[in-house]
Amino acid sequence: MKIAIIDYGMGNIHSVSKAIELCGAKPVVTNKKSQLRSCAKIVLPGVGAFDDAMAELEKLGLVPVIKEQIKNKKPFLGICLGMQLLFETSQEAKNKTGLGVLKGQVVKFSAKPGQKIPHMGWNNLVDVSGGCPLLRGVNASEQVYFCHSYYPEPSDKNVIAANCNYGVKFACALARENIYGVQFHPEKSQAVGLKIIRNFVELC
Repeated sequence: MKIAIIDYGMGNIHSVSKAIELCGAKPVVTNKKSQLRSCAKIVLPGVGAFDDAMAELEKLGLVPVIKEQIKNKKPFLGICLGMQLLFETSQEAKNKTGLGVLKGQVVKFSAKPGQKIPHMGWNNLVDVSGGCPLLRGVNASEQVYFCHSYYPEPSDKNVIAANCNYGVKFACALARENIYGVQFHPEKSQAVGLKIIRNFVELC
C-alpha cells in the first residue's frame, strides 16, 4: 500500500516516512497532485508557522486536491501543524485561514507560572476514546511526544478522540469519518507512536 506524505517544506518528512515504512506501507513523499490522488492514504505532517504552511500549500496548488481527497473519503492524517491546518482559523495566523475541513479554531496556550511554552516533551494521554480506530490498543496514561505552542478547539466536541493536560485540558487526537489528527508526533513517540501509525496503515 502506498501512503502519500505531503512534502511542502515544513514537515518532519524523514521520520514520518521511516515510521510508515516500519509499519508495512510504502511512503511516497510528494507534492504532486497526481500522486496524492493515486495513493491509498495521505499524511500531512507539519512543523513551523500556520501562515507559512498555508502559503506553501497554496503555492503548490495542493489545497483543492487535499479537500477533494478528504471529500472522497480517503483516509487522511494530520500531524501537529498538519492537524491544525485542518481547522478554519488560528490565533497564530496573521493572513491565512486554514483548510476548513473541521470546524473550530487553533488557540495559543496561556502562559502560567512555572509552565513553559512551547509545550515540549512527553505527556500522558487522557480520555482516550475506545471507539477510535486510530487509537486502537492505545491506553489512557500512555505517553506521547509533543512540541507545540498552539492547540485545536474543535466546535464539535464529538470529534475529540483523546485529550492531554498541560495547564489546560486540550484535544490532542481527533477523528471524524476518514479524517484523523494528532497534536503530538507519533513518529517520535516510540512504541506507542508506531502503534498509532500502524493503526492508520491498517485502516480499511
